[in-house]
Amino acid sequence: MSANKIEKGGRKKMKIRPIGDRILIKFKEREEVTKSGIVLPDTVKEKPQIAEVIEVGPGGIVDGEKVEMVVKKGDKVIVSKYAGTEIKIDGEEYTIIRQDDVLAIIED
Repeated sequence: MSANKIEKGGRKKMKIRPIGDRILIKFKEREEVTKSGIVLPDTVKEKPQIAEVIEVGPGGIVDGEKVEMVVKKGDKVIVSKYAGTEIKIDGEEYTIIRQDDVLAIIED
């Protein structure tokens, strides 16, 4: 399995595969304008807690216990407010979290 994907124009696009019980997520964008029309600057906006799962690690052994992955690619999840490590790949912002940081899976 290739670690890279080719996108239009022949440029390589990185593909991230989390290891262990880690999950790659992308937060949903929040509205920047309140219902009353007030524009919120970045400094006062709260970090969103709803995200889409982009990739999922294979699970494994964490603290001597086997971890089975419950979430899957494409799930919408609610995560702990200050969880994870933020990264920027190919101009896109992602966060890598542990499965323990997922509070719930949103079912439609």
